[in-house]
Amino acid sequence: MKVIVDTSVWSLALRRASKADDSPYIALFHELITDGRVALLGAVRQEVLCKIRHANQYNRLKNYLRAFPNLDLEIEDYELASEFYKRMFVKSKMVKNVIL
Repeated sequence: MKVIVDTSVWSLALRRASKADDSPYIALFHELITDGRVALLGAVRQEVLCKIRHANQYNRLKNYLRAFPNLDLEIEDYELASEFYKRMFVKSKMVKNVIL
């Protein structure tokens, strides 16, 4: 099964600061990459690349990200996401509306 990693995790993992090294999420992220389980949504790819200011860093990251397949979404994927949202809302869980 492929795992979709949100922009915030990519951003943390790509930082040079040691702050990312201390995160258990980043360790799991690296494990998922090593196992070949990471996929990207086009919107996440775009968000990650938009944050890069320098052309040479942008081109390196763009080429690196090409190793991760884009996950194509169907209408049913959006409908399922809305069902998950509604279930969590009914259970009074704090949820952030996620647009796929």
